[in-house]
Amino acid sequence: MSANLLINVDHIATLRNARRAARPDPVEAAFRAEAAGADGIVVHLREDRRHITERDVRLLAQTVSGTFDLECSTDAEVVAVCADVAPALATLVPERREEVTTEGGLDVRAAPDRLASVADRLRDAGTDTVAFFVDPVPAQVEAAARVGADAVELHTGDFAEASASASQQDALARLSEAAAAAEAAGLRVHAGHGLDYRNVGPFFEAAGPCVAEVSIGFAVVARAAMVGFEQAVREMARLVKG
Repeated sequence: MSANLLINVDHIATLRNARRAARPDPVEAAFRAEAAGADGIVVHLREDRRHITERDVRLLAQTVSGTFDLECSTDAEVVAVCADVAPALATLVPERREEVTTEGGLDVRAAPDRLASVADRLRDAGTDTVAFFVDPVPAQVEAAARVGADAVELHTGDFAEASASASQQDALARLSEAAAAAEAAGLRVHAGHGLDYRNVGPFFEAAGPCVAEVSIGFAVVARAAMVGFEQAVREMARLVKG
């Protein structure tokens, strides 16, 4: 098992914004995460700017030394920021203002032309890789390949939230099947949502070598409150990188 680990620092910004303060700074957190073994940083620029701001995005684009993954919806204003920054990796995600966190994957089959147009715009602006965040459904993975995605990020939420062993094994089987479909379609395979220190090992055992990269945020930030940010990242890096 060995995959790249991207640390999501959105919730560092959530904590900062709770007091409308300058600290803790997600840009500093990103520096500390990379120093502790992360291969890059991921943030989600939401339409309502509830955590990450444009200031954060622009500074991170200048300072992250590994992969900088900017998650964004297809909202015109957010896409314009992403195109201007041109991160190495842009991940297109669905977004509803009332959700606490991203609740599911893109329905690629329902909006292929719009997604293809956004992906083309971002690549033309200089982004190397455009990924689609999708549920682990082979039909969605194959649709992503048809409309021009370079990668898919498989939504691991059902697996992470499953309480019964049978439900967890069923979710793992779907993830494994979707990862194989993505690899067969020539897509790079990423994964994320709800992965933590207890379930990331079983996830990799099932998904196998297809998965090149995982994005993990909340679990690391929660652990950091107890042991410190660098230690929390080191512990996760050992699990992901083997």
